[in-house]
Amino acid sequence: METIYIVEDDDNIRKLVCYALKREGYGAESFALPSQFYTRYKSAKPDLILLDIMLPEESGLSMLEKIRNSDPGIPIIMLTAKDSEFDKVTGLDMGADDYIAKPFGMTELVSRIRAVLRRSGRKTDRAVYRFGILTVDTARHIVMAADSNIELSYKEFALLEAIIKADGNVISREELFSKVWGGYYGETRTLDVHIRNLRKKLGSAGRYIKTVKGIGYRIGESNE
Repeated sequence: METIYIVEDDDNIRKLVCYALKREGYGAESFALPSQFYTRYKSAKPDLILLDIMLPEESGLSMLEKIRNSDPGIPIIMLTAKDSEFDKVTGLDMGADDYIAKPFGMTELVSRIRAVLRRSGRKTDRAVYRFGILTVDTARHIVMAADSNIELSYKEFALLEAIIKADGNVISREELFSKVWGGYYGETRTLDVHIRNLRKKLGSAGRYIKTVKGIGYRIGESNE
């Protein structure tokens, strides 16, 4: 799991970005002040840094220069409320890997992060998925709901993995049969029973498996 540090003095933006990144399966730590960041940075290096330009104590551009001098390979994306060509060119010329102007959407931010990590040669395949109280570690086959370990059968885990990897999009019953049963299209009841058992084992997190009538399932906030 990649770790991302966010240096941003706006509390709302910092909390929102942290929440969005953790939900996407990244590790995220945030800092309101450059001094807080430096203290943490000395003990543990992240896989990518999101760095605001306008900061107290020190500007983001000054921080960029210092980080680049000590660690030229670490990916850095600049965040700023300014949308001027000067800031963009200056940041990129000083070694930033990308630049995103506020306000920005979380989908765009995550897409930029993945692209920068991919270009940097660092691992970008997600292994951990989080949705509300549900955490699914696909690499280690671990499922947690509200910090409790959930024991699933092989087929139940494969179903949950396929649904959560669809990232909120609907996955059809036919596709689930293909992924979990290798293309076997048996009785419809087979899938229904497995979904019912999966929801039951997940407890309160079972509500996230949402039925889309006549089509299939998706991860969502509640069941229909």
